[in-house]
Amino acid sequence: MTHPSKAEKPPHHQSLHDLLTSGAQLLRDAGVENPQREARLLLQHALGITPEALLGLSPREEVATEPFLGWVARRARREPFAYITGSKGFWSLDLAVSPASLVPRGDTETLITALLDVYPDRNAPLSFLDLGTGSGCILLAALAEYRQAWGVGVDVHPAAASLAHANARRCNMADRALVMAARWGDALAPQTRFDVVFSNPPYIPTSDLEGLMEEVRAHEPVRALDGGCDGLDAYRDLCARLPLLLRDNGIGIFEIGIGQEQALRDIAGQNGLSVVRVLADLAGIARCVVLGQRLASTGI
Repeated sequence: MTHPSKAEKPPHHQSLHDLLTSGAQLLRDAGVENPQREARLLLQHALGITPEALLGLSPREEVATEPFLGWVARRARREPFAYITGSKGFWSLDLAVSPASLVPRGDTETLITALLDVYPDRNAPLSFLDLGTGSGCILLAALAEYRQAWGVGVDVHPAAASLAHANARRCNMADRALVMAARWGDALAPQTRFDVVFSNPPYIPTSDLEGLMEEVRAHEPVRALDGGCDGLDAYRDLCARLPLLLRDNGIGIFEIGIGQEQALRDIAGQNGLSVVRVLADLAGIARCVVLGQRLASTGI
């Protein structure tokens, strides 16, 4: 049996400069955007230090090569950054993430903006239902803003429901957030009603999945992306259920994909619902639709 020579063994420590340079080059060769920035962020997380502390280190400082090099290799395979570090910021929260759910995205924060617009009283004792909760990001961000509120998160995938429950504990909200594994609202007791029903459902047309960026296509759960042949399957189901889930004057707040506003208006109308507000994301794209029951006064 032969053993690798000392020269063949990977060093356990390298200078900060050399490690960042090699890491950035590997990411650049893999086609990762902003490779220098991502290398610095990965090293910061690997060392468990703040960005300021990393900047304070000398380029000649010897630092451990692992887990940094292993993380760089994963990122070079286009694994999402958040899956590697295991966390992602959303709204005011720091959430655990895993391949069990989509990585929380800034566009989805538009749903919380809509909620704050509709209910400016932060002390309102609201009830929330988050269908397809994933990491729990929407539900928990809403609860963070409304300290007297409570809510239920539902996800069909048990691993995603477990992740959302872990995040409720992580954010000290487990006493106000119940999470369950079920299809949409099937596990709720009959006659259960909510002030607000959220959903960021799968809305990518099946034929468009192959065109998604590799980080999404190859690593994030397809079930959370595939919205059927026209991307609207989930909305048909959700809009049919929504009148049975809302309290009087309650609202639905749904995320939509690019160009889906009119289609959702049509589906909503077929189910006795109306679109009462549409919000754009930071790119100016219609991203969030607020729904109310057509025959009820929404108060907005």
